[in-house]
Amino acid sequence: MAKILIVDDDSAVQATMRLLLERAGHSVVVADDGRKGLAVFEAGDFDLLFLDIFMPGMDGLETMRLVHQQQPLLPIIVISGNPITSESGSGPDFLTMASKLGAVSSLQKPFRPAALLAAVAGCLEAAKRPSLSSTTAGDVAPGP
Repeated sequence: MAKILIVDDDSAVQATMRLLLERAGHSVVVADDGRKGLAVFEAGDFDLLFLDIFMPGMDGLETMRLVHQQQPLLPIIVISGNPITSESGSGPDFLTMASKLGAVSSLQKPFRPAALLAAVAGCLEAAKRPSLSSTTAGDVAPGP
């Protein structure tokens, strides 16, 4: 199965996700902030990355930007306990921002185990398809 990195500052979320993903046969590594997550990412070879958007220190959006500079095709799923999309239209739309930075999917905490596993399966499947995964980020054109 896949080697997955979870970067989230909530230890309960880390433990729950790790348990669900390991039961599904994946190898899981966790980090509790963006800086540690980036260091773990650089030291390992991951198939998928979960990033909490809102973390102290280096947030998930900055972490994603730095990860994608090094490995632009790595599938990233953003997660958040705060609203990811702006319902009133007055606040920032974090899902749009995350998609422009390269996230391929998002999960709102708390999420159902089936939603977590479906997001993982979808991202891993999309990553296997050549060049099609680059169009999942919306208006991003495929590179040369």
